Amino acid sequence: MSQFTMYSTSWCGYCRRLKSSLNREGIMFDEIDIESHPASADLVMSLNGGNAVVPTLVFADGSSLTNPSPTQVKEKLAAITS
Repeated sequence: MSQFTMYSTSWCGYCRRLKSSLNREGIMFDEIDIESHPASADLVMSLNGGNAVVPTLVFADGSSLTNPSPTQVKEKLAAITS
């Protein structure tokens, strides 16, 4: 079961690095390419002051992180699952 949704693009180096790190850690997530899903781009922009910044992660509790480190993701997951 996924723990959050990552909004990304295919060309984003930050997205690729974060995905790779999270996969190595065994952290499961859903991914949505904002260029393929325009409504998702609108969501990302609403969370980031009108900017389409990726990666943007949205967690089950409705909170989000923009361009986080793997450590920040793990800390957030620990906080919302405890």
